Amino acid sequence: MAVPCHDLAVSKAFYTEVIGCSIGRTDTHWIDLNLFGHQFVLHYNGGEKIKHHRNDVDGKSVPVPHYGVVLSMEEWDQLKNRLLQAKVDFIIEPYIRFEGQPGEQATMFFLDPTGNALEFKAFKNIGQLFTK
Repeated sequence: MAVPCHDLAVSKAFYTEVIGCSIGRTDTHWIDLNLFGHQFVLHYNGGEKIKHHRNDVDGKSVPVPHYGVVLSMEEWDQLKNRLLQAKVDFIIEPYIRFEGQPGEQATMFFLDPTGNALEFKAFKNIGQLFTK
């Protein structure tokens, strides 16, 4: 997955120090990151910040577009705690969605330094990832 980036140094610090990504290959205009086992590439976009619109989902204002990863519940809790410690501003605070229902999941949304919206979620039962 590739995302735009307006400042590679600031974004690199955010993704490595706050989220905990490791760095793969790099060039002057891009950085490969290991985002929980997924290739996540930051591409310099000439300095532009991202603009979003929002969709109402379950009474929450979800940013569109957004990028996300499904984690284990343990990884999600660890990331949530790192983000809280780093005082990251959440678009949607960490919470449990569909509690007690099929597809129960922990989710949270926040922005990276360029304004890319990120969602991290974890399922109580990963087998219900695509349950309707």
